Amino acid sequence: MNNQQVIILFKDYLDIERRYSINTVISYTDDIYSLVHFLDREQFGELLTVSSRIARFYTATLHENYKPKSIARKISSLRSFYNFLNREELVKENPFQDVELPKKEKRLPQFIYPEEIESLFNSIDTTKQIGKRDKLILEFLYGTGVRVGELCSVKLKDIDFYQDLILIHGKGNKDRYVPIHKTLSKGLKDYILTTRNDFLKRAKNKENDTLFLNFKGTSLTQRGVRLIIKRIMDNSEEIFNLSPHKLRHTFATPLLNNGADLRSVQELLGHAHLSSTQIYTQVSKEKLKDSYMESHPRAKRKR
Repeated sequence: MNNQQVIILFKDYLDIERRYSINTVISYTDDIYSLVHFLDREQFGELLTVSSRIARFYTATLHENYKPKSIARKISSLRSFYNFLNREELVKENPFQDVELPKKEKRLPQFIYPEEIESLFNSIDTTKQIGKRDKLILEFLYGTGVRVGELCSVKLKDIDFYQDLILIHGKGNKDRYVPIHKTLSKGLKDYILTTRNDFLKRAKNKENDTLFLNFKGTSLTQRGVRLIIKRIMDNSEEIFNLSPHKLRHTFATPLLNNGADLRSVQELLGHAHLSSTQIYTQVSKEKLKDSYMESHPRAKRKR
């Protein structure tokens, strides 16, 4: 089998058997094609003939252009790829199995403070329909901590206004319920009855049940949401950087700072592993440490 045939076989496995999302499949195949380009450039043969020596050489070259986190992801993708080929008896062993991964940089989640988020809300012009929707999107991301892809996939039927809950369709086909506060619930009702209806009138498909629509009445995309966040920032006087993912961090951090249970925050965020949530406790520890250093008579910092 040539390289193209092997990659197609693996893509079918990810798509049909593992039922991975389109973006995840693209990410895996991009990492494999990076290896293919390296093999072609160095004249090291085909994917099915890669040795452990070539695998180590390839990994070493990645350090020239990529950060440790990206390198670790690429090698992880290739390990999965060659495990699949080994299972299909196309290779005898996984050449990337014993490749040493670089240590990932430990970076604390970045978040913004309540007064900063309040400033963003106040900067939005809600006299226009677009402004009303944009403010609601900011409120939704900040008030639920959902991923941008999860926000875009919310349907009208997923909202339970009686219990103030929303069914979120998370990564890996894992659903979870997320509560919504009264301000967000009221905003959603108003948006659905007014702004969303007006947007939908411009669309060819009047049966679209996606919650968030663009001005033309079609489903809002992840790129569209990021552009909305950028527009909010451009129209405000704030100078910090903001992304949908930073709003997710901004949602989680104060919950833990104010005593929320770690397992509860894990469930709200849709983390598969508690370790993914525990990084937010480090942010809380840093805040606690700062408070101690500023307040204790024997620990006050010299100024």
